[in-house]
Amino acid sequence: MSWIYLLIAGLFETIWATFLKLSNGFTHLNYTILTIVGMIISFYCLAKATVSLPLSLAYPIWTGIGAVGTVIIGVVLFGDKINPMTWVFVGVLLIGIVGIKITS
Repeated sequence: MSWIYLLIAGLFETIWATFLKLSNGFTHLNYTILTIVGMIISFYCLAKATVSLPLSLAYPIWTGIGAVGTVIIGVVLFGDKINPMTWVFVGVLLIGIVGIKITS
């Protein structure tokens, strides 16, 4: 169950970061509220995951899911232009996340 909590936490990190962008510096109330709700869910699930998973494992996976997810959201939803070399490093980040899980 801890891995499910960790996955949900990472996904909600991506969600709240997206709403943070859409809030336009907290000037749009609905997106600001969604940002805060997303943060609460993300942190709650991370806290639940760390009950039985080591912090040294859970935290980097949580931030990695959020980082990779926000790169993808930025490209797909916001039209961010990503340098091909950046995609290489996103791939390295994914390999690192998988490596942390495999070696835990």
